[in-house]
Amino acid sequence: MDISAQQALQRPILAILTMDDEEEQFRGNRSNFIDLIRTGHEMGVSVCVITVKDLRPRSKRMIGHVYDLDTNTWSQRWIAPPHVIYNRIPTRQDEALPEVQLTLQACLKNPSIRLFNPMFFNKWTLFEWLNKAKTTAKYIPITMKMTNSAELENVLKTYPIVYLKPIRGKAGKGIMKVQRSYLRQLRKPEFLLSVQETKGSQVIKSSTVTQLWNKVREQIEDDEEYIIQQGIKLSRHKSRPFDLRVLVQKNAKGEWDLTGIGARLAGKLSITTHVPRGGTIDDPEKLLASSFGTDGARKILGRAKKAALAIARQIEKKSGHLLGEMSMDLGVDIAGNIWFFEANSKPMKFDEPPIRKKSLERIIHYSIHLLRLKHAKITDTNTRMML
Repeated sequence: MDISAQQALQRPILAILTMDDEEEQFRGNRSNFIDLIRTGHEMGVSVCVITVKDLRPRSKRMIGHVYDLDTNTWSQRWIAPPHVIYNRIPTRQDEALPEVQLTLQACLKNPSIRLFNPMFFNKWTLFEWLNKAKTTAKYIPITMKMTNSAELENVLKTYPIVYLKPIRGKAGKGIMKVQRSYLRQLRKPEFLLSVQETKGSQVIKSSTVTQLWNKVREQIEDDEEYIIQQGIKLSRHKSRPFDLRVLVQKNAKGEWDLTGIGARLAGKLSITTHVPRGGTIDDPEKLLASSFGTDGARKILGRAKKAALAIARQIEKKSGHLLGEMSMDLGVDIAGNIWFFEANSKPMKFDEPPIRKKSLERIIHYSIHLLRLKHAKITDTNTRMML
């Protein structure tokens, strides 16, 4: 019996969807894929990798990349059609390709396949969605699209610090900070533009908004869209701001649940807390306790969980698609208020071991839930036909 027959008879199939690669056969984080394959094996689910090029939603078999846990080797095999597809297409540019969109749409329309997290999030769209619900609007900083210098000037009149963020950015890339201050002698405003670099930031001074705007435009590619966002005075630990990294996922019942909360402490010269930009991983309760005490820290973490779940439900509702997980950046200001900064539909790996382990199990649990839902629907349809 070949592998496709074995899998079809013995185990449900979860396919990790990614892009093909001429040299490496497929793209993506192999160690992450192997971790999920190993977790699936332990929980009775066959996990493989499939590329957009090889995915044929209505075919009886297709080529998949299978990992042998005994020999630690990859091989290409014929597999049965996957029951559930976990979208890990690596970049927005890949996902926007016409052939990729056609494949994703074909999967979404196929009743035999359950595809979750079919697209990257757009920052501006997220803020629009979240502002439309009372349960989530309270967590949203003042945010608007950046289209001209007059808008930037008006925001700076109200908020002495604002952040400029690319709508389709990731991991802190492209973020800028603008701070308005006054020259004491002349009583004229001065604008400090901090541009995020790999492990720090470059500071550029401007004496007028026009000059500032020109400096900002120099940092942006022609087709990039940005938002302007109110700067929040974040809580600090040892003079360094920090925020919370929250992972929410669907559980075995198909309900949104908190998988874990981590913390990211900004680098000494960085304007963001992202680890690739110099941030460091830390314990959220410890950092919060340094400002709010142990009881205060626990209460804030409880409110962060409540906020994250409300945000996840609203995003899924407004997206109109099936979502299974998302990570979020939540800020805590000096008064202990929760603020939403960003959500990612394709979360990066959480390095905290308990969160990491639970996150892998949740993906498998949710895949099994989707499979049961499909079988229940088929059974119900067949029963109605018999009646």
